[in-house]
Amino acid sequence: MKIVGFIASPHKEGNTAWIVNKILEGAQEQGAETQSWSSSELDIKPCQGCLACHRQGDRGCTVNDDMQKLYDALKHADALVLGSPVYMGQMSAQAKIFTDRLFAQINPRFSPQFKEQNAGKKLVLVFNQGNPDPGMFQVYFDYTKHMFQLLEFDVRGLHVVAGMRNEPACERKDLHAVMKDIGSALAS
Repeated sequence: MKIVGFIASPHKEGNTAWIVNKILEGAQEQGAETQSWSSSELDIKPCQGCLACHRQGDRGCTVNDDMQKLYDALKHADALVLGSPVYMGQMSAQAKIFTDRLFAQINPRFSPQFKEQNAGKKLVLVFNQGNPDPGMFQVYFDYTKHMFQLLEFDVRGLHVVAGMRNEPACERKDLHAVMKDIGSALAS
């Protein structure tokens, strides 16, 4: 099994990176091949809404930036772990740009370009936030999960790591095994 992790945070070694990498570590222990990408090291431009990706067959996205590397990695992956900090009650701008750019590769059942081979890719969504109440933004998290389901992802989990204001993820002993267990379950 191949699993791609996308760290949608401006911080290369922050809480989101630690959480995603710990999930991938759990998957590796089950024999999965993993690769992680950090938005802080990539140049990904926003979707231009030109629809070139859905015209004339399989042209793909015409925006020439680092998202092309991610398209290739995702094409060969069985699963995606998408991690994002919560900013203003929702995913980060980096996560939103990544999600919008998936449009070039995703053709859900309601699309005239639907292709069965693009459907059913496993997905784990993981958000982290400073607020200690994990249900604080549940409406948004549920919306995001539903959006990915509409895009034909097999959402295997939606996890919220709350209370990040006072102690970084890497220092929270309660998170180590939990995050690895998420990865282990994804790889099984």
